[in-house]
Amino acid sequence: MFNFFGKKKEKVQEVKEKIQLSDERISELRDVIEKTTTEIQEIDSADTQKNVLLASLHEKLGLAYAELGEDDQALATLEKSLDYKLTIGDGYKKLMSIYNAKRAEAARNGSDAGIEEYMGKMDNMRQIAKKVTISGSK
Repeated sequence: MFNFFGKKKEKVQEVKEKIQLSDERISELRDVIEKTTTEIQEIDSADTQKNVLLASLHEKLGLAYAELGEDDQALATLEKSLDYKLTIGDGYKKLMSIYNAKRAEAARNGSDAGIEEYMGKMDNMRQIAKKVTISGSK
């Protein structure tokens, strides 16, 4: 089980397969992105209820970008969603996943600054989870 003194097995690298999206699904996601972007531009962010709506729209937009594999766009949009309203829904989970992937990429590239940056962002995300959990809102 633990094999402390035995031969070390070669580390097996996990190969993450990229999910191939159909042309139809890509088209649907592009339409979602276009419509959601238009909705966001039409909303004035002056009051709190609008902030909740803007957070939801940015989250929807970020998840669409993430599904298309556009992680940088997804990252920026999902971060903006959390600027409007702190939540721990699907957008939170996807953002944490992107941060973890970016941290792993920085580690593979030997970038200490990159590792530090994304570890800090992941720590901030854990603080958000604590705040949201304590306040009781999702």
